[in-house]
Amino acid sequence: MEQIPLSHILILSSALFFLGTYGFFARRNLITVLMSTELILNSVNINFVAFNKYLYPEQLEGVFFTLFIIIVAAAEVSLSIAIIINLYRKFKTIDIDDTTTMKY
Repeated sequence: MEQIPLSHILILSSALFFLGTYGFFARRNLITVLMSTELILNSVNINFVAFNKYLYPEQLEGVFFTLFIIIVAAAEVSLSIAIIINLYRKFKTIDIDDTTTMKY
């Protein structure tokens, strides 16, 4: 079975990272910003696993880092969704510009 070159995996990871960065800075919806953050974290996960497989195939440090990032991302998503739900209940919108101009 032929192995995928590391450069192809890094190109995919870079594309995911830049799509996430664009979505984070260009969008004004809190859900879209949250999804963009997840894209950035997933691109880092791909890098960890790819470098682990190509540099140290007998060790699992990259996989353990990836599992740690997935756990942190799950906690981040649950906390972010709770904050977004509270903002929606208070302001009736999830648009970033609308929530920053309203008074508490």
